[in-house]
Amino acid sequence: MSDKKALKQKILEAQKNADIASLYVLEQRAHDTLDEETLHGFYANILDLALERLTDTLEAHRVMDMNEVQDFATLRALYEYAIEHYSAGATKDASALFEVLSGLSNDEKFSKAMKLHWIASAENLTLDDFIEQIADIEATNDSGTFYISVFSKEAQKLLNNSQKGGE
Repeated sequence: MSDKKALKQKILEAQKNADIASLYVLEQRAHDTLDEETLHGFYANILDLALERLTDTLEAHRVMDMNEVQDFATLRALYEYAIEHYSAGATKDASALFEVLSGLSNDEKFSKAMKLHWIASAENLTLDDFIEQIADIEATNDSGTFYISVFSKEAQKLLNNSQKGGE
């Protein structure tokens, strides 16, 4: 069996099992092996599975556990989806997704980070400006998180301003 066929078989098996984490494990091989259109479908399938898990989680009135591999992978997929919207300039959609994400996890650091994303996008701050003014990308890279998790001093000003507006 060719490498491409074997990869596609593993991807289909992971999809059948709704195993988002395994799909992420196969991500680099997919990039190296699959054409652009097939790769787009690969990510669309991850998103579909993540949205299904989101619906199930909300219906069960539970929060996702960052230490549980499928929840972790689901949060990552939903975060990437929100960032995709943010990057495309769809700040209202991104803001709504970040708002949901801020209450979806039992991980306090993740929830606080999503709140900053939510406020920034709700204030129509572009993703580029968010990265330049609010995020600390170098420290985030050092932290090893899949999401922007470390912020500049400007982030506190953003939080303070949003709280004043909400009073």
